[in-house]
Parts: sequence; structure tokens; C-alpha cells
Amino acid sequence: MRVLLVAAVVLMLFLGAGTAAQHRVEVLLARGGLPAHIAASFAEPIAFQRTSTGDAFVFDRREHAVYRVDARTNEVRKIVQIGQEEGRIMQPGAFDMAPDGTFVVADAPNNRERIQIFSPRGARLGGFMLPGRTTARVTIGGLVLNGVGSLQYTGQSILINEPDGGALITEYGLAGTPSRAFGNLRETGHETDRELHLMLNTGLSLANPTGGFYFVFQTGRPLFRKYNAAGVLLFERHVEGPELDPIVKSLPDIWPGRSIAEGTLPVVPPTIRTAAVDPDGNLWIGLTTPYVYEFNDVGDKIRTIQFKGTSLIVPSSLFFVNRERVLVTPGCYEFDVH
Repeated sequence: MRVLLVAAVVLMLFLGAGTAAQHRVEVLLARGGLPAHIAASFAEPIAFQRTSTGDAFVFDRREHAVYRVDARTNEVRKIVQIGQEEGRIMQPGAFDMAPDGTFVVADAPNNRERIQIFSPRGARLGGFMLPGRTTARVTIGGLVLNGVGSLQYTGQSILINEPDGGALITEYGLAGTPSRAFGNLRETGHETDRELHLMLNTGLSLANPTGGFYFVFQTGRPLFRKYNAAGVLLFERHVEGPELDPIVKSLPDIWPGRSIAEGTLPVVPPTIRTAAVDPDGNLWIGLTTPYVYEFNDVGDKIRTIQFKGTSLIVPSSLFFVNRERVLVTPGCYEFDVH
């Protein structure tokens, strides 16, 4: 009897340790980044990326500008400036850089969605307008997350979430011609309310460096999907954790609306703030609270992380320099992730 009792206690302790390990939160401390006086000079840096040469690029949404920071001297130069004309940006919402140092900026002059491609020195290489006018379906802090706000630039194509067309991911060529669209919209239970249904299919289209794509839903119940290079669905996973439980529990069945010029749209706050894929194909998902989940390439959550600079950070962007280092905004910090 005593042996059985001891065995039971050991089993309980083992299971308790396993549960604690499963919910363990790693706090990563900043190991570098831009010097504090440079980082503090930006009004609202929502993207911080770096080329293989070490030069850094900062996208400052509030200043309608892109800055280049020299790797050797830390000299800061504004290479894309505010303006509605070609080669400048107005009401920008997204930035992404390819491995060759070229980058794209999405903006919306006169509420028309536009994508422009720039050289590493800030010279305009091309661009195109998207048809129609932008509708700010999902926003956070005034930043529009849907439409071109969801873009990713691979160097050869641009990925955008356009659920209006019936697919989660639309891939555009650099001349502005759609080459394909894939990913069925998820069932929401609100199919009769078109605008709400589309809002609940808003998310981030991400190219996987090891092949294929991820799509991360930013609204409603958090989940992501993985696709192969042909656009065929491989699997779907729910994003779960104690850090998300209060957010998920608060999701309404009936969504309140707000009045805009075109009519009334539901107010749907995002549950996911940002996401990125590391060089090994692991998916990193940043919540709207200061937590980031890491998932391996088969969809298992393997880590819960918090980034800490001067304080805990709610990341607005993640950019992997390599498998060991990630750049994070706000704050323009650099972290070791292994």
C-alpha cells in the first residue's frame, strides 16, 4: 500500500512538472539593436530589418518615411520621404525587404492602395496601384492591417491577403499582375454578413524559407494554416495558451458596428499582432499582449516567449537576420533566440 502511495505521489509530481514546463515563459533580454539615441529619434518604427551587409532599414509609419542606418558609422539617412507622387509614400501601412536588399512599401494616397518597390538606396524600381479604394476593416492604433497592410515581399513576388476575391492568399508579380490565389476562406458562422465574414478571414500571408507558405488569421479565434509550394493545404492548427484565454473568452457572438462613409462595418479587434517565419521554417506568432508563441514545422507549439528591452515588448514586427537572431520593433532591438 505504501509503495502504491509513493508511486502516486511521484506520478503527480511528474505530471505537475510537465504542466509547469509546458506553460513556462522564457524572457529574452535584448542583446543589441540600434543605439538608444537613434532608436528614440523615430516617431513610430513598425519595421526594423537588416541586409547581409549589416545595414539596417527602419520604416517609420508616422513620419511616412524609410531610413537606412549604416552598419559601420551608424549614420542615419532618410531614403524614402513623404509625398503622394511616385517614389514617395503617403499614409504607409507596410514594409518588407527581400534578401537582396530591395524593399517594398505599401501606402494609400487618396485612399488608393499602392505598392512600390525600391532599391537599397531608396530609388524607385517599380510599383502598381490596386483596383478600388481601401476599406479599413481591421486596425490597431490607427494602422490598417488588412489589404496591403498584410503584404510580404519575397523578391520575386508579393503576397497579400485579399479575402474579397474568395481566397486567403493572392500572389502578385512585381508588375502588379496577380499570378494565383489560394487558400479557402474559413467558416465563420457569419457568412450571411459579408463584411464580418471577410474581417474574420483577415490575416498574414507568409512565405516559408524551407518551402510553401503559412497563413495566420489575425481576427476571431486564433489559428494558422500551412500550405505547400503549390498552395495545397497541409494542416490547420488552433493557437492556444493561457495568455490567449482571456482574449478568446471575450470574443462576442454579436459584433458591434461603427458608422463610416460607405455604411456600417463591425468593429473587429485583432487577436494576433504580427508573425514571421524563421530560417528553419518555424512560425513565430506575436499576440496583442507581450507574448510570442513559436511553432515548429509540424504545427506544435514549442515555446512561449517574452521580449524585454527597457520593458516588456508587444512586437509590431519580427525579422530574422539568421536562425540565431531576430530584430524586433518597437524599440529596434536585437535578440538571441537560441
